[in-house]
Formats: sequence, structure tokens, C-alpha cells
Amino acid sequence: MDLLLVLTYTAVCIAVFKIFKIPLTKWTVPTAILGGIFIVGALILLMNYNHPYTPFAKEYFVTTPINPAVRGVVISVDVEPNTPIKKGDVLFKIDPTPFEAIVKQKRAALVAAELEVPQLEAAWETAKASVTRATADRDRTKSAFDRYEKGRKRGGANSPFTELELDNKRQLYLASEAQLNAARAEELRVRLAFESNVDGVNTKVAGIQGELEKAQFDLAQTVVKAPADGMVTQMALRPGIVAVPMPLRPLLSFIPDEERVFVGAFWQNSLLRLKEGDEAEVILDGAPGQVFKGKVAKVLPAMAEGEIQSSGSLVSSARLMTRGRALVLIKLEDHEVRTRFPAGVSGHAAIYTEHFAHVSIMRKVLLRMQGWLNYLFH
Repeated sequence: MDLLLVLTYTAVCIAVFKIFKIPLTKWTVPTAILGGIFIVGALILLMNYNHPYTPFAKEYFVTTPINPAVRGVVISVDVEPNTPIKKGDVLFKIDPTPFEAIVKQKRAALVAAELEVPQLEAAWETAKASVTRATADRDRTKSAFDRYEKGRKRGGANSPFTELELDNKRQLYLASEAQLNAARAEELRVRLAFESNVDGVNTKVAGIQGELEKAQFDLAQTVVKAPADGMVTQMALRPGIVAVPMPLRPLLSFIPDEERVFVGAFWQNSLLRLKEGDEAEVILDGAPGQVFKGKVAKVLPAMAEGEIQSSGSLVSSARLMTRGRALVLIKLEDHEVRTRFPAGVSGHAAIYTEHFAHVSIMRKVLLRMQGWLNYLFH
């Protein structure tokens, strides 16, 4: 663009020399050259500093990689490429047969688990009855053992109870005590199994309910739907392809229907003047002679050239020699851009700050001249 300004001054000088018939002497030519150096140089400095321009402007857009949540064979592709669709529209379907079988298995297991709950309650009642019976047996054998032991002590050598009979009663008592402990342990086990609950639901039932919900979720994921309004382009998905949930291998690239923003790369010294809300203009390579107005939406607070991440490698000094540009987001006022041109178009951008506003007219003229050149070059 600076070249356009120099060429314009040269054209003006030639016209002045021709119209006024000024002779080409050792005084007139150097005067025109020196005058051009001072005038054009001053204008370029003022214009570039206060109203920056960049030939590196591009529209960036975010794509959503569509990855299936489950593995299976694609049986149908329901989306038409390059056609606007709504959120929730079906993109493609995966064979649901294996997932339907798992859902049936989990439902059957859930019914069986629910039937086990009253069975556990009945088993608990049985275990409590067994404890009662074992307690009665223990008490009976203990009473007999105590009676035989007391009679043996009182009778001494003349006792009618022999040592063998006393030992038998003792063993019967110990056996009944062991049976009582076993019955209590069994009752405790059955009671814990019956009373084991999560939010008022038996733990086994709750676990199978969770598995059933997971199986139903997987079944629902066999129908892949659009995450938002937008479109799919450059689609190569066909029925018969095995869909695998791998983040690095998406099946589709979905373009959400979002507001477009242009990004311009400006010299770092332009940051001294730039601020949000400044007037901006953009020319597109695909729209010669047209100028699209907008505003500075954001000056990005970071530059990729200065990024560093934790790693086991040292940073080379060569990275310090890379001079990056500041990225500025420009929001266009012409909403027809999103329908007239494909996403990702490139062009040139100029920003007009409040400083030396009278000089901005030159930048506007030069920007339009650059736009006219798009008829010939790109």
C-alpha cells in the first residue's frame, strides 16, 4: 500500500510537470524528489502509525469434529452435505443390534435382581428363626449340662452321673453354642444383604439399573445428531464404514452456524493506538472493489510466538528471533458476507483510530485502490 502512495505522488508530479510545462532541470527534479520524500514519508509515518493496515486478514471459523460415542457399522447417512441443518437433525446411524441385545440383557438382570429383594427378606426371616431355634437348643443343652455338672459335684464319688455323661452334655452344649454363633452370623449376612441400599434402592438393583442406563445411553448414541445449527461439508462418510470412537479420527467436520469474525495480523507497534470499538474496513480477495465496514471486537492478549510449554527439551534461541504480529478480531457489520462468500475467505484490513482522523481519508482511498487491484491480482 505504501507503493500505491508513492506511485500516486509520482503520477501527480508528472501531471504537474506536463500541465504547467515545468522544465526538467537540476533544480526542479531534485525538488520534486526531495519533496516527495518528505511529504510522502511524513504521510506514511502518520498513516501507518495511527491508522494501521495489514494485507494478512482472514476469516477463521471453528469446526466441531463429529466422533461417535460407540463403535459400530454405519448403516445410513442422513445428512446432505453443504446444506443447512438444525440442531438435533440426524447425521448418521450406527447398527443398533448389539446395543439393543445388551439393553435386553440388563433389563432381564434388573427384573431378576428386583425379585431377589423379597427373597432376601424371606431369607432374613428364616435366618432370624434359625437364630431363635439355635438359641433354644443352646439354652436347653446348657441347662442339661449345668444340672449334670451340679449333680456330679454334689454326689462326688457316689454321684449317679458319670464323668462320661457329664462330658457328653458339655460337648452337646458347646456344639449348640457353635450352631447359635453360626446362625447369628448367617442372620447378619442376610440382614446386611437385605438392608444394603443406595438412595433407598437395593445395591444390586441400583448397580444393574446403572448398567441398564449405560446400555440405553450407548443405544441412543447409535443415532448421531447435529450438536447445533450449521452444516456438514466435504463429507466422505458412507454406509458400511466402521465408526470408532477415536478423537484423532473424526467421521465428519461440522461447521456451527456462528457469527463470523475476521482476524487481522498487525505490526506490534500498532498496539499503541488500537483499542476495542475502533472503526475498521475489510476488502476481500473474492470481492474486488467492495469495502466491508466493521469494528475492532478484540485485541488478542497473547501471541503464539511467545508460547512455551513444559517439556523435557530446552528452548532454542532461534525462537527468540521470530517476530510475530498482534492478532486483532474485527466484527463486520455486513451480515451478507456469511451468505455470499465461503467461510475462511481472506483479504486486507485497515483500522482507523481517533488519532489524526483527517489522515484516515488517505488510508481509505488507498484501501479502495487495493480493492480495485483485486480485479487483476489476488
